[in-house]
Amino acid sequence: MTAAELATKILDAMLGHLGLAAEIQIQETEDGPTLQIFSSEKETIIGDNGDRLDDIQYLVNRILRRQMPDAVRVKVDCEHFRSMQEDRLHVEVRELIELVKTQRKTYRMRPLNAFYRRLAYNVIAEDSAVTASSPPGDDRLKRISISPK
Repeated sequence: MTAAELATKILDAMLGHLGLAAEIQIQETEDGPTLQIFSSEKETIIGDNGDRLDDIQYLVNRILRRQMPDAVRVKVDCEHFRSMQEDRLHVEVRELIELVKTQRKTYRMRPLNAFYRRLAYNVIAEDSAVTASSPPGDDRLKRISISPK
């Protein structure tokens, strides 16, 4: 059994215990396997701004690692919510970069979790006219500051 198949079983059991009916599909992406949830209760699964989806993903990966220590990290999405969030984040970062370059001022982004910060840093790294930083520490959400070079 692959890590994605085991993760699907874990996710299906979790959703079943919560009384949520869903169809789960495994999608292979460049970042590894994604478990795509399709459900009539997607708002319940996603939560506020994806918070519940983040929690579900965290738990699936924790349980998966206990049963399969070398398993790859699995991404959990619900009706492409994360994909759409990532696309919006890319647009937001590019707009901020242009603002920083034209106004020659530092701008701070909205608070982001580690995954979304990594995506933002990847977009920022594509432009040599700006630099970025975020405060040190273990906070779950941090703001990235984008500055002109």
